[in-house]
Amino acid sequence: MKVGYYYTKANSIVRVGLTVDDLELIDLTSVGIHNLSYALEGLEPFESLRREASRSFIRLPVSDAILAAPVNNQEIWAAGVTYLRSKTARMEESDFSATAYDRVYEAARPEIFFKALGSKVVGPGGAVGIRSDACWSVPEPELVLVFNRYGQRVGFTIGNDMSSRDIEGENLLYLPQAKTYRASCALGPWIRLGVDEAEARSWGIRMEIHRADTVVFQGSTQVSQIKRSFDELARWLHRCESFPYGSMLLTGTGIVPPNEFTLAEDDRVVIEIDGIGRLENSVAVV
Repeated sequence: MKVGYYYTKANSIVRVGLTVDDLELIDLTSVGIHNLSYALEGLEPFESLRREASRSFIRLPVSDAILAAPVNNQEIWAAGVTYLRSKTARMEESDFSATAYDRVYEAARPEIFFKALGSKVVGPGGAVGIRSDACWSVPEPELVLVFNRYGQRVGFTIGNDMSSRDIEGENLLYLPQAKTYRASCALGPWIRLGVDEAEARSWGIRMEIHRADTVVFQGSTQVSQIKRSFDELARWLHRCESFPYGSMLLTGTGIVPPNEFTLAEDDRVVIEIDGIGRLENSVAVV
């Protein structure tokens, strides 16, 4: 079962939709569910939404829906250096900070940093940004953990943690500028519900970068390669912190383009994660 925001060509008002088969979309807004954060607050969101889906709601083909980012007022955070490949890449990009990346991969405390407000997230089909003052920009395809305001993990979505590798590599203290800027985070297309960690760890992650009519990069990894458990990451995210509207946590990337590669304006980034779907975005200079 998947939930998300959608609108149609005939009606630009964003509504909450649910699909159980990727073919038919069940409109939840028609029965008063206007906010995904609210819909996921229940202690059993999967079962409650399943019961809602059995009622006679407005329905339409999924193909008629235009999907928006499945986020409201949640804060978006990210975990870094959770894949061995990511640790290696970070050490390659910076002699100055290499030992820091090596140490955090093995440390008890993970790297967790703020990524974006929900209002600043780019949805499916939107344009993600590359900084105008950066010369080495890459997308980072990531599984995203979705939490309600009680800190319960209620689902998963796809994230793109856009990064300026040259800025981060110059000095670790520049991480916020390398990671948090306009259009630096994309999420979507759905929040997948009712899946436990064991099933999610069986999923594959794939990314392609298209330039004009050519695929200039493609790579893949497995969620199982994430070093830390989801519960461990959740505990650190919520330690000494609260999220009254819920939160989302990007879990790191295991797909890293070669060092000579950088994104260009009008590229297209396509990310697929088994069990969730496909997130596609164009690239713009910001």
